Amino acid sequence: MADTTVRIDGNTLRLPGGVAVRFIRTLRLPESGTHPLPPGLGEFPVRRVADFPDTVPEAWLARGGVMLPVYLREAMWLSFGGTTEPAALQVGVGKVCAVSGKPWSDRLTREPQNYVVLPRQPWLDGINSGKGTVRQFVAVPLGLGATVEGQVTGEEVWGGVQLQTFPLSEPRLAQWREEERRRAERARATPQFGGYGAAMPMAAPPAPGSVPAPAAAPAGGAPRAAAAMGLGVGGSMRQEVYQDDRPLKDWAERPGGRVFVHLVTPPEWRRITGEAPPPSPVDRAAYTRAGLPWFDYYDQDADDLAPTGTLEAVKPVGDWLGDDHEPWQAPEPGQVTPLKDAQGKPVEDGDW
Repeated sequence: MADTTVRIDGNTLRLPGGVAVRFIRTLRLPESGTHPLPPGLGEFPVRRVADFPDTVPEAWLARGGVMLPVYLREAMWLSFGGTTEPAALQVGVGKVCAVSGKPWSDRLTREPQNYVVLPRQPWLDGINSGKGTVRQFVAVPLGLGATVEGQVTGEEVWGGVQLQTFPLSEPRLAQWREEERRRAERARATPQFGGYGAAMPMAAPPAPGSVPAPAAAPAGGAPRAAAAMGLGVGGSMRQEVYQDDRPLKDWAERPGGRVFVHLVTPPEWRRITGEAPPPSPVDRAAYTRAGLPWFDYYDQDADDLAPTGTLEAVKPVGDWLGDDHEPWQAPEPGQVTPLKDAQGKPVEDGDW
């Protein structure tokens, strides 16, 4: 029987099939306009719910999973760096698919696509809400109706983030591994050069622990008070959610593993774990004034997944919480660093 265990490695969630997910703190974007990708400002700490049976809500113990602390209106993105094998990853926000806007499902679908393709998708900063853009994940309390869950379903029952991974089917996975073995052999026969531009893998300090795959939720759902925070949306940024170029039959029919990620307010984090929460988010104007980088990612070989009407209609959290009074200073062109396929200026040809 396949291992469905989800493990914590430092602050990285490792799901079956070689999938790695980290939750990254970042600058919150203004809710108007479209912006470059904001920087990563460190990882959110992640802890197992089962390690705190006397202080977490009882419904959380039933759901299992992990928890992390977020401030009101704090922004985050999900990093998939370190994923070792192809996988289809479903990302839910309050059990609403962040890619399709449809209800959470134990099956992969293509019309509309309800998953991201790893490792092709390097990260996900928000819901798939526009052509070539996403709206940033922003933490808000349940009960206001500001979450994606509240706007799409009319209820706020679940909150948090849900992750579920599907590996390739066994024949396709065996084929992929053989292709990778041959590619590695060719690479070993080719001289390698280090120095500037060489790959620098990001490592997290090891921390033992595992998260068993949660049992099915009880009929009728869990008490609303059990989930403290959910994800709404903030500003728009330039980011593509890539269309899968594999046939759907290449993926396993059943998920390899799943995990429920509970979002906790900083005071609750301290009460539950006894740990100090991370400091409050950095001032974004000060960050930009300091000349620190923003980013632009472009992959010329990938096709963007069209948004659904459901997610296009989701409103930013400012409609509930009021205007964003944090100052905004747009980055200078030189502060926006291109990643992957930098389009750059055209090279002119001449007579030769």
